[in-house]
Amino acid sequence: TLIQTHTGLQGGVGASVGVRSLASIPSLPPAVAEYVKGAVEECKPSGVHVVTGTPQETANILAGLQKEGMVKKLPKYENCWLARTDPKDVARVESKTVIVTKNQRDTIPIPAGGVKSQLGNWMSESDWQKARQERFPGSMAGRTMYVIPFSMGPVGSSLTKYGVQVTDSPYVVASMGIMTRMGTPVLNKLAEGVEFVRCQHTVGRPLPLKAPLVNSWPCNPDKVLISHLPDTRQILSFGSGYGGNSLLGKKCFALRIASRIAKDEGWLAEHMLILGITNPQGVKRYVAAAFPSACGKTNLAMMKPSLPGWKVECVGDDIAWMKFDSQGKLRAINPENGFFGVAPGTSDKTNPYAMATIAKNTVFTNVGETSDGGVWWEGLNPPPAGVTLTDWHGKTWKQGSSTTCAHPNSRFCAPAAQCPIIDPQWESEEGVPIDAIIFGGRRPEGVPLVYESFNWQHGVFVGAAMRSEATAAAEHKGTNSDDFRR
Repeated sequence: TLIQTHTGLQGGVGASVGVRSLASIPSLPPAVAEYVKGAVEECKPSGVHVVTGTPQETANILAGLQKEGMVKKLPKYENCWLARTDPKDVARVESKTVIVTKNQRDTIPIPAGGVKSQLGNWMSESDWQKARQERFPGSMAGRTMYVIPFSMGPVGSSLTKYGVQVTDSPYVVASMGIMTRMGTPVLNKLAEGVEFVRCQHTVGRPLPLKAPLVNSWPCNPDKVLISHLPDTRQILSFGSGYGGNSLLGKKCFALRIASRIAKDEGWLAEHMLILGITNPQGVKRYVAAAFPSACGKTNLAMMKPSLPGWKVECVGDDIAWMKFDSQGKLRAINPENGFFGVAPGTSDKTNPYAMATIAKNTVFTNVGETSDGGVWWEGLNPPPAGVTLTDWHGKTWKQGSSTTCAHPNSRFCAPAAQCPIIDPQWESEEGVPIDAIIFGGRRPEGVPLVYESFNWQHGVFVGAAMRSEATAAAEHKGTNSDDFRR
């Protein structure tokens, strides 16, 4: 087994400096070393790099990505980068996302009459083992395996949970460095023996390649499988390099696996933003809100009130972990460290604070590019005269075209600490006290814009019964363009 002590490029070829055996790496706690050893034996990478999370390491990762053609630097901004993916790898793939449990009813309700459940996909243990054998053995050949120790929540908090992700995608390393607390401080915590979720990810394109890449973006869309084993706290993701399919701390851990941990431990893992709102009298309340992806969570979480004297501050824009404290008060933390927001529709008009947040240290994916080294997407003002646009395919694009310049699910990935209205308590160990929960979604007709439930019981019913129209966040729904084929 090879350990790289110097950050390698995508394939790891020629980048190994000071190679040592896995057993001789003192920085890996025994349980982590055992997990990594098993992943190496299965996936057969050319080398292993244990991620430290230092700024220099991140710079090396991004430089390697640029050399491989996976990202390009955006000179208009400070430390911002643009990635264009294979058009077949642009969103979460819910139909290929499965939960593996002994009994089907442990995962999903089983409707009568053979009706398919809309609440997730179950896979039997035997079918999953077969699917694993068809995918993972040798899947990282020729590539570097990166070992990412990460925490969901501030390192050391009693509400925090830990994970170790192995991946052959340096794009994932760069993004996880924004979205989670990552690197040596987490490894030190793992050395104390804390439990961790085992996250195994590969783009599924071993080297040498059998077919050319599209946009220099390795993926294997025909064999994508994102699988979760809640009993053993494992996630194994194959074939996609993008978003919630590959940043395993996000939907896979913080919602799916965490909801099982929460059930076992007596708390809640929810797809909710958290914001603090202060009235003109100085009274502050915290609110959680549940909307599906691409339905406005980030815009609400960073709202700029138009009513005089009111103030909104952002705790988180996507995920809330909530539990009752010893006084019976519901408290919530944002387990993430960054924002992975939908770009189209985000503008100085709809979300000026998000625009300020993403002005530096941000990775953009599948947005348009301006000829002066910036980014553009639908919802922004047209660029100045003389500035031309390139679409998310890398082709020249003009206003009025039949296709969009940015993919409808194009994203920005930016550190939460950069938000101008980040709440002072956003990293509070005990969490912020929740006084209300809002449920919402995209509904063009048929329901009032806003209505209030009669009580908590009625609110639970209303929330459970609510539905939303499809968006581009999962499997290219919400668009009719042939560009967004599966």
